[in-house]
Amino acid sequence: MRAPLTKCTSTEENRGEYASRADSYLTFAGMSSEGDNEIDNANASEENEEESDDDFNYEEEVEVDSGSEPDDTQSEDLDATLRSLEKLSYMLGKGKQGTDAAVTRKPEVADDFVRNFLIRMGMTKTVATFETEWYQIREKKRILDSQIGLVPDEYVRSMKQDEILTSLQHQLKQANLLAQYRHEMLEKLRRERNVHRMHHRRIAQEKNRLIVDVKRLRKHYAQYEPIIRELKKKYDTLMRTKSMIALERDRLQALLAASESGSESSYGTGTVSSKAKSAKDMAARSSSMSGQIYRAADPLSIPRAVSAISQEPTVVKTFVLQKTFKGHTMPISNVVLHPKKPVAVTASDDSTWQMWGLPAGDLIMTGDGHKSWVAGIDFHPNGMQLSSSSGDCTVKVWSFEKACCIHTFSDHTQAVWGVSYHNSGEVLASASMDHTARIWDLVSMKCRGTLRGHVDSVNGCIWQPYNSILCTASSDKTVSLWDARSSLCVQTFYGHQSSCNHAAFDPKGETVVSVDANGIVKIWDIRKVAEYATIDVGPHPANKCAVDKSGYVVAIASSDSTIKCFQTYGEVVPIREFQGHTDAVQAVVFDRAGKYMVSAGSDCTFRIWGP
Repeated sequence: MRAPLTKCTSTEENRGEYASRADSYLTFAGMSSEGDNEIDNANASEENEEESDDDFNYEEEVEVDSGSEPDDTQSEDLDATLRSLEKLSYMLGKGKQGTDAAVTRKPEVADDFVRNFLIRMGMTKTVATFETEWYQIREKKRILDSQIGLVPDEYVRSMKQDEILTSLQHQLKQANLLAQYRHEMLEKLRRERNVHRMHHRRIAQEKNRLIVDVKRLRKHYAQYEPIIRELKKKYDTLMRTKSMIALERDRLQALLAASESGSESSYGTGTVSSKAKSAKDMAARSSSMSGQIYRAADPLSIPRAVSAISQEPTVVKTFVLQKTFKGHTMPISNVVLHPKKPVAVTASDDSTWQMWGLPAGDLIMTGDGHKSWVAGIDFHPNGMQLSSSSGDCTVKVWSFEKACCIHTFSDHTQAVWGVSYHNSGEVLASASMDHTARIWDLVSMKCRGTLRGHVDSVNGCIWQPYNSILCTASSDKTVSLWDARSSLCVQTFYGHQSSCNHAAFDPKGETVVSVDANGIVKIWDIRKVAEYATIDVGPHPANKCAVDKSGYVVAIASSDSTIKCFQTYGEVVPIREFQGHTDAVQAVVFDRAGKYMVSAGSDCTFRIWGP
């Protein structure tokens, strides 16, 4: 037991060395509380062991100079000192390397923590005693290095807490910004909600106000509904009375005409004169009963005899292209023939119409007055006037005697596609893009009636021969028949699948031929009110059609630059196809005598076809 005690005993000089060595340990970290407990337990056990020795006095032993073993004691002190210096140099070198690389702070172990504390408090003797006892415990291996814990470093802990605090502050800042953004968005949504709520309330108020107005108007209308029904009944009664009076007037006028024509018969002049006088009186009384002022003869009410119609169809098989004339600078949209002379008139997109002498093709006259393209033209039955319609929404009447336009009708609101004279020559019909057809009185130069019923553009109109029935072809895919006297639709033919471009009557007025934009040609029987036949010349549009003098041959102007002719008597049979135009054929017409045929097209030419 002496050897260890002697080894650990030291003079004041050794204590100073221990104190200086302990000062070098101040740069290291501390240890945990568990290490402190282990050191206390070790000290307690050592104290118990020292008390069990033979009442050995430690202080007196330190002062005794052992002369018997001087070399061993010196060697042992030297060895301990060298080991301490090696440990100190190693630790200082390690600390220097760490300082060179980077200044770091490491946790303190338990013994260093105790040393640092005792030295900081100036307890040098206690430090020496702690060193002696500590190394005894280490040499006896009563405690291992792995059992020595680290003292918690409050600075490191504070740094970690600072980092956590900084992170939390950053998160708090982000959360505040997000909350502020959400708050602004919420305020914006609230304002929008308030605006929409006010708008909804305003709409609801307007709706309620309109409902009240509608109820009030319905109530107000209900008061007038019985009056309207009564007026309608009176109107229907008056219209029937008017029709009966008109029929009676027509009968009396016919009787008067027959009486005048038979004035030279064997019944005697006196009797005939009395009959004529009584007929005139009855006609005058019937006119006064109708409540209106009639002219001596209404052109739409006077029955006219149908002239003799040739039964021989035009021999179109022998027709060939005879002549080609070009006078317009833009496509020709229509062509008509004079009722009595070999004269043709063409209408063009260059806003003019031109009159040509046939067959030489000499230019006779040019009509210049429209502001847009000219599409519809027709001769007066006596051949002394011409009517034209244009894209400028007007219908003009031209006089050949005066060589000028004598009147312009401008009641249409859109372009006018076609015009047609009644056989009497006193009434003119026009078809317009404004969904209506109008009847014009050429005596008073006023609109006699407006035919309303189509839901799309009216592309063409034609009068039934020697009758007051007007036929219209419309883009609403229908063909309608109208009574021009009452401006009412009497019949509508359905069957076309696309826009109807044109319609034409046969000379007897028994059938009507219509063509559409799909190249479909339909023949309608007026008497049976049914479809007679269908011809397909598509897929190119069929622009116009014409019927010859017999009513058995139909010519169709097609957009594929051809003219197709069909026989319609009995079975529908194709006769011939004429080719010669270089662009779409817009119009075709037969000569009244059946000697030739004239066509016009978009190639700015009109051509004569004959045997």
